[in-house]
Amino acid sequence: MIIKASASLRNDYTTISNMAKETKEPIYITKNGEGDLVLMSIDAFEKREQILQLREKVLQAEQERLDGAETISISEARKHLRERLDGI
Repeated sequence: MIIKASASLRNDYTTISNMAKETKEPIYITKNGEGDLVLMSIDAFEKREQILQLREKVLQAEQERLDGAETISISEARKHLRERLDGI
């Protein structure tokens, strides 16, 4: 975990920006010794958003399955995919 004071962000933005891009990790910014903000590169943020959206879809599908939605086996899914690919 990377923690930096807000003064570091004000005084050395370029270094903090480069650190966020290189590490692909969030940087925690403190103000008066307490947590204030989290900074991350756009690439890291977009990847995180994609992962969260995928998790949401998986949870939704699992809930639908638990609620009784019709499901198919992996072999049936593969068969359907092959049929669709053959049709292209």
